[in-house]
Amino acid sequence: MHELKLGDITVEVIQKHIKNIHLSVHPPTGRVRISAPSRLSLDTIRVFAISKLGWIKKHQIKFKNQVRETPRDYISNESHFYNGRRYLIKVIEIRSVPKVVLKHEHIELYVRPSSSRLQRKTILDEWYRERLKESIPMLISKWENIMKVSVNEFGIKRMKTKWGTCNHRAKRIWLNLELAKKTPICLEYIVVHEMVHLLERHHNERFKAYMDKFVPEWKSLKEELSRTPVSHVDWKY
Repeated sequence: MHELKLGDITVEVIQKHIKNIHLSVHPPTGRVRISAPSRLSLDTIRVFAISKLGWIKKHQIKFKNQVRETPRDYISNESHFYNGRRYLIKVIEIRSVPKVVLKHEHIELYVRPSSSRLQRKTILDEWYRERLKESIPMLISKWENIMKVSVNEFGIKRMKTKWGTCNHRAKRIWLNLELAKKTPICLEYIVVHEMVHLLERHHNERFKAYMDKFVPEWKSLKEELSRTPVSHVDWKY
């Protein structure tokens, strides 16, 4: 790996056997990375990076100003989100199998005595995962009929920099576990976004036309996701 200095901006450069050059800015600090074909010289890559300085700075400012949740301790009366709503955690110690129960104003977290923060987090994360597993198949089925595409498989995982991804060849989509905390309409928007990649791989005008057709309000939903607090583990889309 090489590093380029552009004023006060450091750019990590990774060269490998790829066809095109890729630029990315990563949360939470705005770290900049370029993946470039091995055939390109560092001088050529530097010229490319300089041409994208405005874009880089815009995204660094965006991450710097983004509202973030404080780290969670998974203790009683702490705020947590589900389906876009704020709930207070109520920790209840039991000597049996841990579980989560959703109440009107609380998320009851049943845990074993002396359970650690990580153990409590794992229990709640698995509950989030199961809720998404209940919701996502219905959304996929709905949009398969509308879009005339087929999803072979979906998965849920933590992703540091994306709300979702799509492997168009395998017809497989992955969705970020954090979406369980967002509103159902935001979850549906991301599902549609990834399924549109089965029709168009790239974020080009054709892709945007599909999004305009299927989810006319997609731009405002994208902004909504940008405005809502993100987890202490940072995300972007």
